[in-house]
Amino acid sequence: MGMTRNFLAAGLAAVLALPALAAELVMVEQHGCEWCARWNEEIAPIYPKTAEGAFAPLRRVDLRAIPADLETARRVVFTPTFLIVEDGRELARLEGYPGEDFFWPLLEKLLVDHTGFVPKPPGSS
Repeated sequence: MGMTRNFLAAGLAAVLALPALAAELVMVEQHGCEWCARWNEEIAPIYPKTAEGAFAPLRRVDLRAIPADLETARRVVFTPTFLIVEDGRELARLEGYPGEDFFWPLLEKLLVDHTGFVPKPPGSS
């Protein structure tokens, strides 16, 4: 009985240790993209330090080399295009970069609507 209990406990611990599906923000970009460069200047340095960045780490891919492990809902045409991805599958997208003031609320809405992201209340740190 003790051996069975230990086996079950070890199995349960292994299952609980498995990572949950993790969200990613995939930025599809290309060389010479002026709006990609602007995003890189305005957002890229701070993104990993934000709640959004912690929840959905950034992954960059080139428009002409979409990796096989990335399942998009439709062909990506514009750069930058930001894909909300879980388990390699696109859940939502933001095409273009509308500027810093619009990017954050649009990203938050996509994350809230399509993932388990819970934003921090305004004014909290």
